[in-house]
Amino acid sequence: MLLPSLSGVDWNLPPVDALQLAVGAGIVVLALVLGRVVRDALQRYHSWRGRSPSYAEVFARLGGWTVGLLGTGIGLTVAFPSVDPVDVLGGLGILSIAAGIAFQDVLSNLFAGVLMLTRETFRSGDQIAIGDVRGTVERITLRETVVRTFDGRRVLIPNSTVHNGVVTVQTGYEQVRTSVVIGVAYEADLDEARQVALAAMHGLPQVAAQPAPQALIASLGASTVDIELRFWSGARQLETREALDAVIAAVVRAYEEAGIEMPADIRVLQSSPSFTAALAQAGRGEPAEPPRRRTRRTARSSPSS
Repeated sequence: MLLPSLSGVDWNLPPVDALQLAVGAGIVVLALVLGRVVRDALQRYHSWRGRSPSYAEVFARLGGWTVGLLGTGIGLTVAFPSVDPVDVLGGLGILSIAAGIAFQDVLSNLFAGVLMLTRETFRSGDQIAIGDVRGTVERITLRETVVRTFDGRRVLIPNSTVHNGVVTVQTGYEQVRTSVVIGVAYEADLDEARQVALAAMHGLPQVAAQPAPQALIASLGASTVDIELRFWSGARQLETREALDAVIAAVVRAYEEAGIEMPADIRVLQSSPSFTAALAQAGRGEPAEPPRRRTRRTARSSPSS
């Protein structure tokens, strides 16, 4: 039933030459192969230039896609010569607008990834902090930044979030400064306490010699004079932790050998009159009176006439 009705329809299709169709298909296949070759060549070139692996992979892939798309367009033009390239470009423009509206988040992540890779504010292997996520960057793709946290979890962060947020690059410089506060007794010789701490830090291999460590009086506590120890070490998370551990152990040991006291915090608790009276009654064997509930009276103001 359907075939007779279709047989009378004039589809107005352009004539197709088998030879042109074969040549166009060959051009498309050649373009795809050439795109793969261009991608591999660009990846090796960017790696030779010292670019990060993520940069080399993404931009080599984009180059390969560009060559493949151009070759595919040329092949289609050869296979169907009656098709006007202007009409094809117009259709692609309309399709691009529709895709842009439908995939705004995808495109924003893509453009953010391209900008991040071009600027290279951080690379694969850098240790960064983005909001509550802290860890090592494994790779940067066109959609997301892959971070391995310090406790071994894999976190995928959209590139638009990374690009628009505040990113702390811990390994942006070779060294970072760490500080820790140690309290000594008020009776201690402060100059001696600082010299002992500096001598203990200077001999540690985990602490950088330049910039030199510092021991500065930071504040006066309830029972101690607080001294802030500042020192520089390698920028990686493990290096800072090892340096902090070594500094605390060395300074505490040096203070013990020098006889410098590090007292604990003293807290004074003052009882209220009602609590003191309840203790006195309990000592005399009298039952303690229940606490009275205090009511707050609020004055009501009459409306002015």
